[in-house]
Order: sequence, then structure tokens, then C-alpha cells
Amino acid sequence: MQNLDQIVQEAANAFAATDDPDALEQTKARFLGKSGQITELLKGMAKLSPEERKTVGATINRAKETIEASLNARRETIRRLALEARLAEESLDITLPGRGETRGGLHPVTRSLERIEGLFRSIGFEVADGPEIEADFQNFTALNTPEDHPARSMHDTFYLQDENGGVAPGILLRTHTSPIQVRYMQAHVARYAGAETMPEIRVIAPGRVYRVDSDATHSPMFHQVEGLWVGEQVSFADLKGVIGDFLRRFFESDDLQVRFRPSFCPFTEPSAEIDMAFMSGALKGRWLEIAGCGMVHPNVLRHVNIDPEKYIGFAFGMGPDRLTMLRYGINDLRLFYDGDLRFLGQFV
Repeated sequence: MQNLDQIVQEAANAFAATDDPDALEQTKARFLGKSGQITELLKGMAKLSPEERKTVGATINRAKETIEASLNARRETIRRLALEARLAEESLDITLPGRGETRGGLHPVTRSLERIEGLFRSIGFEVADGPEIEADFQNFTALNTPEDHPARSMHDTFYLQDENGGVAPGILLRTHTSPIQVRYMQAHVARYAGAETMPEIRVIAPGRVYRVDSDATHSPMFHQVEGLWVGEQVSFADLKGVIGDFLRRFFESDDLQVRFRPSFCPFTEPSAEIDMAFMSGALKGRWLEIAGCGMVHPNVLRHVNIDPEKYIGFAFGMGPDRLTMLRYGINDLRLFYDGDLRFLGQFV
């Protein structure tokens, strides 16, 4: 059985010298395969006598078990080494500092809206809100807009669909925040219905509005802030004073280029457009329309049951998006809504 001991030792050495699982299985075949050395010894037992077969068979089986034990031990060693190598590749150095979370911030238009609300609150204006889906009366009729006015067409206004897929009569996405002012005046009149004198109305209405329009200075959805001051002694001079003071405080500068141009608006008379020049950026010195304004038309006051012979007021509507363009020198309104973090990251 000296030859058998050599086979066992040779198998152990061969297994120990193998690091690859596939090569290990090939080495196993040399000893335990169909033509392996141990298998050949087992086949040769047929030539032995029954007494010798019993003794020799037991010895060969012990050798076979020893070789299988060596084989299994090497398999486990190779598996463990492979696992350790993989873990080493995928290991995390927990001593490194964490990356942390990126610091976020408010959208530049949101910042402008908050700034506008704060400035008007400081001079006694209230901030009102209302629905974005509006009725034709509040959006057009109560604001003295004629039935054939272009703003009422589907080329300018988003109308909602009815249950049959057609155009719902008189239901639309508001084209300005003036309907909030209409609702506010109606509620104000109802609140002081029995009073001899109605207190002044001073309110701004910020919010999203929708129009069928899109280019470098227009967006289908944009923001608007409309203001209203109604009282017994309100003049166009008050309007210019309020707007001028607001712009100086908003842009934190007394060196502003602002102009009022005569214009037309169904719900104000007289009416004006307010332009302001870019203070910086590629468009520095170029004029941009930022607001419309004027004295409230008597028909608008009549629609909300306010006596135009006793009360007078002014209204204005400005675009916070455009004010933000002027404040930061941005030349394309669409950049605010593209969701490009490289652009928005400038305002964090």
C-alpha cells in the first residue's frame, strides 16, 4: 500500500497547488475520475481473492476518503479566497468623510414673489388668493372686457373641456389675477353693506396665470401680481408714487430707468404701460415692459356694486418673472422653467 500512500500525498500536493476552481476539478479527475488512479485500483480488485479484496478494498476506500477530504478542503479555501478578494474590491472606507447633501434654495421667481408681497404688506396692502380655474364673468365680463375682445379667443386663452370633449362654456384658466380682485371687492362690499362709508381697498393678488404664448419673454404659464387701491380720494399720482417706491425698494437702487407709456386696457381708464431698462447683462439698457396700470374703469366698480361717483381707484398688474429677469440680468424667460440645475444653482 506504499503506492497508495504516494497517490494520497500526490493528490494533496496537486490540490494545494491549484487556485482555479475549474483546474481543481480537472486535477480531481486524475485521481477520482473514471480513469483516475483510485478508480483503476478499485477495478484491479477483481483479480484478488475474497479475503484480499476485503482488506485491500477497505484500504483503498480510506485513501479515497482522504483524497475527497483534501479536495473539499481546497474547494472551501478557493471559495473563501475568492470571497475575500471580492469583498476587498467592494469595500468601503468608512473613515472617509461623507459627501453630504447638496444645499438647495428657493426658485428665483419664488424669491421675487416673496419680496414683492413683503414690500406691499409694509405699506398696508393685503395679499389675496383665488382659484386658477375661473369663470368667464370674473375673468372677462366683470373687468369690462367686450364680448368680441381678442383675449376671449382660444388663440389667447386656455378653455377647459366639457364631459363630451367640447369646450366648456365660460370655464377657463385665468389669464390674469384680476379675478381675485373682483372676488375681493365683492366680498369687501358684502362685508360693509350696512356701513355708511366703506373702508379703502388695498390688495395685491399674486399667482400663476395662463396664456397661449411662448417665446424668449413669454411663457404659457407665468406669474403675475396685480394690485388694487380703491377709496374716495385716490389719484394717478398715487399710482405713480406707489409703483416708483416699490421699484426703488425692490431693486434697491434709486438709479432706475422707468417710463410710463399711454396705453389701452378695458378695465382701466386712463391706462399706461410701465417699461424698465435692463440694469446689467447682455441686454443692459434695453427696455422691457414690466407692468400695465391705470385708473379703475367705472364699469368695473359697477359690476361689484361700488358707486363710481363716490369711489375711485387705481390698478396695476406686473410680471414677477420679468422683474426677476431685470434683477438678475437674465435675457430668456424660458430659462426659469427648463429645470436646468446649472442655471438655477446660481441663485442658491
